[in-house]
Amino acid sequence: MGPWFRFAAALALTGPMLASAQSVSMAGSIGDSKALLMINGAPHTLTVGGTVKGVTLRRVMPGQAEVEIGGKLMMVAIGGAPASVGAGAAGGATGREILIAAGPGGHFVTSGQINGRPVQFMVDTGATVVAMGRSEAERLGIDWKKGQPGMSHTAAGTVVSYGVSLTSVRIGDVEVFGVNAMVVAAEMPFVLLGNSFLNRFSMRRDSNVMKLEKRD
Repeated sequence: MGPWFRFAAALALTGPMLASAQSVSMAGSIGDSKALLMINGAPHTLTVGGTVKGVTLRRVMPGQAEVEIGGKLMMVAIGGAPASVGAGAAGGATGREILIAAGPGGHFVTSGQINGRPVQFMVDTGATVVAMGRSEAERLGIDWKKGQPGMSHTAAGTVVSYGVSLTSVRIGDVEVFGVNAMVVAAEMPFVLLGNSFLNRFSMRRDSNVMKLEKRD
């Protein structure tokens, strides 16, 4: 494994043996020995075996990691839906912050969900809206044929596009509703995370990590 960050969707956890609710999310990993975790809203880089604020990193594997909270072991997986442990813990997407690490080539790529289904996003601040290819839209169950037709300029030239509205876009434990999107005929390796999503956040880059904080 290379020394760069691997990307993982954030996973919210609540420790049942802690005096108050504790939020833990995974933003990425460095090799197979370290993970970047958000604990109660603050970033922490843990080495396997290390403990911060009652959270212990047990293992780091390709695309996932094992953490221990309040004596319970939990797996964190890429694209995994938020989970909770302990009675009364809320499993909804109530987070406000997203961390995305830069990969090879400097692109910010992360896993997430559209309308509850897993996708791979690439941040594109030059895109007006979230954009995807037709095959991806069909996989997600989006009826693009009922969208607003138009023309869009892509790397492959000018293509027919259809404007649609996404019920929800989610990255880790942060979810945004009613997001405008565009479906184009061209095949795309990622869903472009454009400004119809990004404008809901304040954005800051710290070295090779992009931080998105939800606006009020």
